[in-house]
Amino acid sequence: MSVPSVQLYSVRDAFAADPADTLRRLAAIGFTQVEPYGVVENAEALRAGLPANGLTAPTAHAQLLGADQHAVFAAAAELGIGLVIDPFVPAERWQDPAGIAATAEALNAAAKLAAEHGVRAGYHNHWWELASRIDGRSALEVFAEQLDPAVALEIDTYWATAGGEDAPALLRRLGDRVRAIHVKDGGLATDATGQVPAGQGRVPVADVLAAAPDALRVVEFDAFDGDLFEALAASHAYLTGAGR
Repeated sequence: MSVPSVQLYSVRDAFAADPADTLRRLAAIGFTQVEPYGVVENAEALRAGLPANGLTAPTAHAQLLGADQHAVFAAAAELGIGLVIDPFVPAERWQDPAGIAATAEALNAAAKLAAEHGVRAGYHNHWWELASRIDGRSALEVFAEQLDPAVALEIDTYWATAGGEDAPALLRRLGDRVRAIHVKDGGLATDATGQVPAGQGRVPVADVLAAAPDALRVVEFDAFDGDLFEALAASHAYLTGAGR
């Protein structure tokens, strides 16, 4: 069973207001791993808060393209983060082969720099990388073929489904390039409304988990109409109670 992690962006308002208490509440739910965002910006809070709550951060989100990558990777290495994932490349860069190739080239270069710090680089998708088709294939898969093997993928299975893709089939095609998945559920609105705990929406979560048995499971909500900590607890219970 993969031990669940949680993307701190889910509780970004609480984390910004009181990072120590937020990490404490996540640990109380049963999480032992988190996926931070803004590694450099949040380094001080994470440096103290992770060990104080028995938490580790195997993965993190941080803007890589156009950022000070040395600073990002150095902060990640200090915090014990092994994989730094670029969370967002705008939709317009996924509409043609040249844009896709440029993004792949940039992440390949980032991976070389990451290796100098003892960490890896990766990429996280939204819905548009799947909705955009190049010769009948998703832009994400065209992109993946151009990546150095050192670049990992974190597949957001909600966004992949919202983009019109069969997420379990996508995961099987991408294979061990997928080092982590975002476990997220809901009605598949591309504005992130209507998200619900895992197993309560339209994402085939059980099939997703079966299709990527070795990938780190990272629970995330972009938004939730209710108590986010209760929603995270429900997703954690789904993942651990189902024995996955």
